[in-house]
Amino acid sequence: MNIKPSVTIIIPYKNNIKYLFSTLNSVFKQTYKNFKILIIYDDENRADLIKIKKFINTIKSKNFPYIKIQINKKNIGAGYSRNIGMKKSNTKYVAFLDSDDLWAKNKLKTQIEYMEKNDQVFSHTSYYVINDNEQIISTRNAKLKITFDELVKSCDIGLSTVILNLNFVKKNKFYFPKIKTKEDFVLWLKITRKLKFIRGINKKLTYYRKTNDSLSSNKFTSFINGYKVYRNYMNYNIINSLYHLFILSINYLKKNLK
Repeated sequence: MNIKPSVTIIIPYKNNIKYLFSTLNSVFKQTYKNFKILIIYDDENRADLIKIKKFINTIKSKNFPYIKIQINKKNIGAGYSRNIGMKKSNTKYVAFLDSDDLWAKNKLKTQIEYMEKNDQVFSHTSYYVINDNEQIISTRNAKLKITFDELVKSCDIGLSTVILNLNFVKKNKFYFPKIKTKEDFVLWLKITRKLKFIRGINKKLTYYRKTNDSLSSNKFTSFINGYKVYRNYMNYNIINSLYHLFILSINYLKKNLK
């Protein structure tokens, strides 16, 4: 019997009960069934915890897959929460999913089969951008191949589209840095620098929800952290960091104008 490789779906959570259950339901509908769900509860306010546990108990009664909550003692941020998830996982793959995003039902199946067939340790896909009402407002297409030099000028990878080989992550100690936004960009750059290039699947399998109150929508914070990506994590000098930040900003504007 050919056993399909297992995958842990890591979902950081903070003050997002409005969308979480829709996000989880998009996981339960997956055609690929060999998965575990690990919710990292990163909210010092425990008010939503009872609601989430009640929802999970309902799901477990219907024989859905393994689902667990890891509760952080204090708020440490989404990036560090994902790190905890990776360190506690023992599956072949890990997949990232933000608590307000959605997956198409064939997302895991398409992506894991691709990674197995092509011996890839990293993959990502195209995705839709949706609003609060789940209306599609734009799209992002994944390139079939991205080099480090291309990625460093434009962050074109949706976090909730990414699946990683866990052994590759742990062996190379590839984890998210302590930064409020663009922590995923730093990790993708480190991985791409190691691999020389990464592969994408040009199928829209994720729905990224763009909300007005998200950290990524705070332009000033995003700008400052963009500079930190190059100066602190890529170790570029000041001039080179500002140059790449300018290019990154231009490419961001181009994508949003589309």
